[in-house]
Amino acid sequence: MKPLSKIVTEPAVEHSFFVKQVKGDCLCTEHFIRLSYNRILIVESGCGLLIVDGHSFEISGHEVFLLAKGQIYQFEQQSEINGYCISFGDCFWEKTPSSASNCKAVLFNNASANQRLNPNDLELNEFSFLCKALVADFESDQYTNQIDVMAAYLKIIMIKLANIKLVQEDLFDNQDYLIYRKFMEILGNQYHLFHAVNDYAEMLNITPRRLSELCKRCSNKSAKEIINGQITAEAKRLLQFSSYSVKEIAYKLNFNTSEQFSHFFKKNTKASPVSYRSHFMNIGTGA
Repeated sequence: MKPLSKIVTEPAVEHSFFVKQVKGDCLCTEHFIRLSYNRILIVESGCGLLIVDGHSFEISGHEVFLLAKGQIYQFEQQSEINGYCISFGDCFWEKTPSSASNCKAVLFNNASANQRLNPNDLELNEFSFLCKALVADFESDQYTNQIDVMAAYLKIIMIKLANIKLVQEDLFDNQDYLIYRKFMEILGNQYHLFHAVNDYAEMLNITPRRLSELCKRCSNKSAKEIINGQITAEAKRLLQFSSYSVKEIAYKLNFNTSEQFSHFFKKNTKASPVSYRSHFMNIGTGA
């Protein structure tokens, strides 16, 4: 079976970092694009439609979109944006001070929950100021420690973004948030191997009940719902954009049988893997 739509992997960039100011650019992408880097899209004004992992977001301005490495996106026709676009990889992020690592985990380890943030006027103006300085540095002639300076700007932007996301953090126990962030970090790397709450609770040295309770407090979802969400999102990507059979996808996601995977997928999406794939094939052929 052929992929349903052509998908292009984002090309590599020098030092795994890129930033630019976007001025009324038409961002229509002919094909779907799988991100090789994390991306921050700060939209001062604009219009159009952004599709991320099958979810549509109407662009209206005064917003920030966070797209994680591995996600698949496309801008539909006539999408125009004024603002800033920042892409960064793990090797570049390692240059930022370790004190910012929690911010990255909060924002990108569960990207689907943080896809769009809505800063107020003051926050948006502050992001624009920081991005303008970052772009000026990125486009200037090279100098000693230039990359360190840009990494410092990125750290500040990430901390400010995390503050928007965690505006009510003081309502929760800080230790709970630390464990939740660690859980999301482990899950982002291990969801294709481990599916049970018990597995992650053991890695975190806490009880499954406590893990589920703190997830509920921090995200309004149980640990099991979060785990299933990660697995389902990747299953949807593979069904829509790859030529792998249902059996091969089940193997990649560590299900014992294709029947077990099909039961899981239908329970979480109300559609079988075959019908889900068939739906997108019909869209692609104009049926």
